[in-house]
Amino acid sequence: MSKKRHTAEEIVAKLRQVDVLTAQGRTVAEAIRQIGVTEVTYYRWRSEYGGLKSDQIKRLKELEAENARLRRAVSDLTLDKMILKEAAKGNF
Repeated sequence: MSKKRHTAEEIVAKLRQVDVLTAQGRTVAEAIRQIGVTEVTYYRWRSEYGGLKSDQIKRLKELEAENARLRRAVSDLTLDKMILKEAAKGNF
């Protein structure tokens, strides 16, 4: 069985589809089967994307990318600072 990566928008749409199906009287297990994912995947998606809308998903992804970029910048600066401290110790 091949794995398929779902986009954030597809995940939100599938979560809404499960909500609609359960509102129509189906069980959660039946609704999850109908959208074609496992229960573990559904609950993981629900915990991550639970009440978000499409525009909020895009903003979340942008913030995650910016956070990763800033973490790299901080780690680079910290490394530079440590190197400079080591070099300064040798000069005195």
